[in-house]
Amino acid sequence: MSVADHFVFRLPGLKLLLGVTGIMPGTREECLIALKNGYLVSISPGGVREALFSDESYQLMWGNRKGFARVALDAKVEMIGGNESCAAGPMPMSYLTCLTYILGEWTGVENIEDYLSYAVYLLWVLFPLVAVFLLPGVLVILFYTSILLLHIYKRKNELKEAYSNDFWDGAKQMLATLWDGHGRIWHGYELHGAENIPEGPGLVVFYHGATPADCVYFMARLLIQKKRYCHVVADHFVFRLPGFKILLDAHGVLHGPKEECVNALKKGSLIAIAPGGVREALFSDEMYTIIWGNRKGFAQVAIDAKVPIIPMFTQNVREGVRTLGGIKILRSLYERIRLPIVPVYGGFPVKLRTFIGEPIPYEPNVTAEELTAKTKAALQALIEKHQKLPGNIFRALMERFQTQKKED
Repeated sequence: MSVADHFVFRLPGLKLLLGVTGIMPGTREECLIALKNGYLVSISPGGVREALFSDESYQLMWGNRKGFARVALDAKVEMIGGNESCAAGPMPMSYLTCLTYILGEWTGVENIEDYLSYAVYLLWVLFPLVAVFLLPGVLVILFYTSILLLHIYKRKNELKEAYSNDFWDGAKQMLATLWDGHGRIWHGYELHGAENIPEGPGLVVFYHGATPADCVYFMARLLIQKKRYCHVVADHFVFRLPGFKILLDAHGVLHGPKEECVNALKKGSLIAIAPGGVREALFSDEMYTIIWGNRKGFAQVAIDAKVPIIPMFTQNVREGVRTLGGIKILRSLYERIRLPIVPVYGGFPVKLRTFIGEPIPYEPNVTAEELTAKTKAALQALIEKHQKLPGNIFRALMERFQTQKKED
C-alpha cells in the first residue's frame, strides 16, 4: 500500500482508482492499522515539496517530518530504504538499476542499459511526431463512442420505437451533450450569429475543414441552445464506413440526391452542406481556399425549395487538423479512386469559433450560377473577416487565451 498527498484525493474521478490500488491519505491511524495487519506500506517523507523542488543533486527535502518514524516505532516494524528493495545482489540498487539487471538476466543481452537509453532517447524525439498523427484518432473514438451509445439507447428503448415518431430525440440530446462538451473543453468552442438562422427551413453552406468536427459542434450547440436540429448532407463514402449506419440514421444524415434535399427543406428542415466536400477537406490549405469546382447543385436545391442560403465558417478549423494534401500524387490518386486516403495530422486544441453570416434570401428570378457566385462571395467574406491568413497553428492555440473574439 502507498501513502499519497491529500490533494490526490481531491482530483476528479480518481476515487475508484485509489481505492482499487490501495492508496491511502496517510493518517497515522490508517498506517498503523495497515502495518499491524501485515501490509507493506510505502511512503515518501519529502512528498510533493520534494517532488517539485528537489534537483539533479537529489537533495532530500524532509524538513522536520518524522511522523513516518513514529509510525514504524509504534507498529514495531523495520524501515526499508528505497535503494535496498532489490534482492538481486548484496549491493544496494535503485529501482531502475534493479529493473535493468532483471531485464539483462532475462534477455541475456549485455549492457542492456545502453539499448534502453537509446530507446528512451528515440521515444522523446519521435513522440511529438507520432502524437500529431494519433490525436485525430480521438475524433474517430468519439464517433464510435457515439455509435455505441446509440446501440445501447436503441436496445433500452426498442419497445418505444414502434409507437413513437421521435424515437431518437433522447439520443440526439445525449450525443449533443457529449460533442458539445468535447468542443467546449478541447477547443473552447463558440457559436456566433445563431440569430441569422431563420425559424423556418434554410440551407446552411459551410467551408469544409480537414474533418467535419466543427459542423458536429455547431449541430450540437444549436440543438442545446435553440432546440433546433440541423440535418447534414454527407459524402457517399461515409455511408460505407463500418458501423456508421445507426449514427447516420439517428441524425437523419442525407445522402445528397437533389430530390431528397428539396423534400426535406419543403418539410421545414434546416440542412447543412459543404459544396467543396471531401476534395475541399483534403486539398484546401492554410489560405482557406474554397474548392467548389463547378458545383452548383446546392444552389438549385435552394431555388427549387424556395429557401434562403445561410453561409457559415469556423475560424481556425484548418489549424485544428491538417492534411498532407499538398503531395501531388495523393491528389491524383484521389481523383482516380475517390477515396479519402490522404494522411491527416494535428488534433491541436486550437480556438474554434463558428460564425453564421446573414442569409441570402430566395429570389424567384435568380439562376443557379448567380446564386452559387453570391454564396461563394458571402463565404469568402466571412473567411476574410474572421480568419487571419495564412492560418497559423501557434496563433490559433494562443487565441484560446483571448477573452474577446475578433469584432464582427
